[in-house]
Amino acid sequence: MCPVNQVAERAFPEAAGRPVGIAPHLGADHKPELGFDVTITAGREGYLDLGTDEGSWEWEPESYVQITFGLDNAADARWAVTNVLTVVRRVLDTGREDAAFDFNGDILLFSRQAGRLVKHRRDSWWERYSAGDQVIPG
Repeated sequence: MCPVNQVAERAFPEAAGRPVGIAPHLGADHKPELGFDVTITAGREGYLDLGTDEGSWEWEPESYVQITFGLDNAADARWAVTNVLTVVRRVLDTGREDAAFDFNGDILLFSRQAGRLVKHRRDSWWERYSAGDQVIPG
C-alpha cells in the first residue's frame, strides 16, 4: 500500500470518511461534520523552515506524507481545531515516524523527532485552543 493511503487509513479509520483520489494526492470535504477539508499528499525531498519560540527550525525529510487541513470559515474555530488535532493524534498514536505540525506553513506548533514531542507557542496558540492542548499531550 502506498504511504499516502496508509496515512489516510490511520487518520480516518472509517472508510466512509477517508480521503479519496489517486495517490499521491487524496482529499475529502469534512466541513459539515468536522469543520475542515483535508488533503493528503506524498512527496520526496521535503523542506520546512518554520518559526518557533526559539527562532527558526528547519527540516529536510527525504520522503514525507503531508496532511493539509483547510478550516471552514463558517465553523467555530475551536471546535474545528479540536477535530483537526483529533485526526493528528490518531496519526501520532498509530505510527512512530518523525512529524511536524505547523500553522499556515510558517509557525511550528509541535514536532516529534526520535519519539520526542516538543510543543511551541504554548502561551499563544495552545492556550487559545485549550481543548486541543488536551488532545495532543506534551
